[in-house]
Amino acid sequence: MTEKMSDRLGHAIKRAEQALIGEKSRVLRTVDLTVPQYVTLLALQQSTGMSGAQLAREGMVTPQTMTTILTNLEAKGLITREPSSVHQKVLVARLTRSGRALAKKADALARGVEQRLADAFDDAERAQLRELLERSTAVLRRTD
Repeated sequence: MTEKMSDRLGHAIKRAEQALIGEKSRVLRTVDLTVPQYVTLLALQQSTGMSGAQLAREGMVTPQTMTTILTNLEAKGLITREPSSVHQKVLVARLTRSGRALAKKADALARGVEQRLADAFDDAERAQLRELLERSTAVLRRTD
């Protein structure tokens, strides 16, 4: 018997990911941000003075994509970029006051989406889901 696409584990994971990102995109649109822009602001909120390469790794996007994200955030007045004190050819990004305020507001919106998801499970189920996802990640990163 031929397995249907919807029966495959990878398909179920991808559908869940798309639903999560889709809902975060919807709520973040209300504050004129994309999910990658939000992730970048959040990373800068937690660790100021990051390079584009560091932010690309943190946001799981290419350096080229991060360059576009940073250009757009700078144009909105949410970040500033200046040469690093360590490497003059490297620009580091920092949140502006309005960037910090928007990061806080956007994080509350994104956390609301994540809380809706978390509320669908009891404590034991959440712990089990997290453990299963972590194990899945570890298995797929293993190169035997």
